[in-house]
Amino acid sequence: MDLNTVTEVISPAAPGAWRPGDAWLGGGTALFGEPRPHVRRLLDLTAAGWPALTVHDDGSVDVAATCTVAQLNERLGRHAIVRQCCHAFLASFKIWNVATVGGNLCAALPAGPMISLSVALGASVLLIGPGGEERRVPAAAFVTGEGTTVLRDGELLRSIHFPASAFTGRIAYRRGSLHRHGRSAVLLIGRAASPGEISLTVTAATRRPYVLPLGSLSALDAIPADDYVDDVHGRPLWRRHLTRHYAAQILAELS
Repeated sequence: MDLNTVTEVISPAAPGAWRPGDAWLGGGTALFGEPRPHVRRLLDLTAAGWPALTVHDDGSVDVAATCTVAQLNERLGRHAIVRQCCHAFLASFKIWNVATVGGNLCAALPAGPMISLSVALGASVLLIGPGGEERRVPAAAFVTGEGTTVLRDGELLRSIHFPASAFTGRIAYRRGSLHRHGRSAVLLIGRAASPGEISLTVTAATRRPYVLPLGSLSALDAIPADDYVDDVHGRPLWRRHLTRHYAAQILAELS
């Protein structure tokens, strides 16, 4: 979709370049997906030259917000959960090579699989304000609702940090949709980082991510009934049922 109100593209863009009416541009697959009449300028982050992935000596990984899905899958696809979340896009290679990890988080769609991955693996995100000030937020707290995040005016998401422990432990993945190639209606990730301790990340079914200790299915009672998504991709009652069904499978698999 054309953004016919945009009169200028700043490339490359720096954090201090932001002013009201601006929008940060990553891959653009979400930005150009719907009308945004308030946007006057695009600030191009892809030209900033950030390394897609940085692996540290302690085994932790920093993923740049501008890292594409294709790059993430190529570099970290040896981990099954990364590969599964990349494929949850159900997108063509064209999208894989343009859509960015950071853009998927910032779009804050319930079905965003990069949200699921970051939250389930205990990642944190680095945010940079218009004056260069930095703050770090747990990925689990970044998305606050459908299309809403903790980002303040002018802030950008710089990177996602995965601790070394993120890729250890046993992980179980379940995804459900109304159609074989449809948008995720339920996406659950269970993780047993230590014996007897299972955490369950619920996404796609709910308006924001939930991370619950999965000792029993009663843990799901912590999700308010009105927080299940209601749209053409699935009704709340069905999403709630499927969430419980998959949670039971994950509990059995990881116990």
